[in-house]
Parts: sequence; C-alpha cells; structure tokens
Amino acid sequence: MTKRTIIIEPDPILRKKSDAIEKVDDELRKLMDEMLETMYEAPGIGLAAVQIGILKRLIVIDISKEEKKNPIFLINPEIITKSKNKSVYEEGCLSLPGQFAEIERPAECLIKYLDYQGKQKELKATGLMATCVQHEIDHLNGVLFIDYLSKLKKDMIIKRLQKKKKEFKKNIL
Repeated sequence: MTKRTIIIEPDPILRKKSDAIEKVDDELRKLMDEMLETMYEAPGIGLAAVQIGILKRLIVIDISKEEKKNPIFLINPEIITKSKNKSVYEEGCLSLPGQFAEIERPAECLIKYLDYQGKQKELKATGLMATCVQHEIDHLNGVLFIDYLSKLKKDMIIKRLQKKKKEFKKNIL
C-alpha cells in the first residue's frame, strides 16, 4: 500500500467542493485502504479524500482508542438530521498541524452513506463520532474547522501555517 501526502492549509484545493462517487470498486477500496494507512500514520482519527488532493466524497474515520482498530468508511456521506443540542470539542486537523480550537457543533447527527462494499447504511453519531463526522463532511464541502472561528483567530492560524510551510520548504534539500 501507498501512504499519501496530506495537504496543508493554505492550499486552494482544501476549499473546493468534492464530487459524488459513482461506483464502489476495487480501485476505490484501494484508495480507502491507503487513506486509512495515511490517517493512522499521521496520526489522526479522520481523513477526507480532499486532504490528499482527491476531490471525491470519501471519508475514513477511526475514533477507537484501543489497540483494536475500528475503521468506518463513508462514501458519499450525507447528514440527514442534526440535533438542536450542542457540544463543544477541541478540534484539530491533519491539514492544520499543531492548530487546535474549541468548536461548537450539534451533539448528534444521523448520516446516510455507502460503506466499504457499496451498501447503503445509516449511522446515528453522538459525542466524538458526531463531531468527527461533521468535521470530515465539512472538508468535502470546502470548509475547515477554523472557519467557525473569529476572523482574527482564523487569520492568526493561517499566518502560523504559512510560516511553517515556508520553513518546511527551506529545510528540504
């Protein structure tokens, strides 16, 4: 398998809307496996295809804390309902390394999606799973968690990331 490169903000592709997936086949399953490997190695708990430069509505998630992995593959995920109750989690993102902020989102949501085999499924997500699913679906719509912050906080984070990107490029031989 191939580990993929995660795109770091600021990058225009992270602001694009991803396209629906037409068919679930071995090529797509290989991509999902590579995304999962990339996410685990990063390490993270969620990864959207756009974060590796692929504008497809595809997400991998694993919020399990044990050694035993419990990955979920969401193809063309769609939020059907969101609760009125809110919850706040400190969010980070593989495309915004080292940046964290408390974000308020609906505490529960119901998602419909296709699974790894292409079968229609529903997931009632609560707690961390609800936050993670909404965060990753935002990626598919060109939205980052920093978009929920004030303009000042968001600009400060983007400036820090731009500086880190420049320093990183200088260090590459």
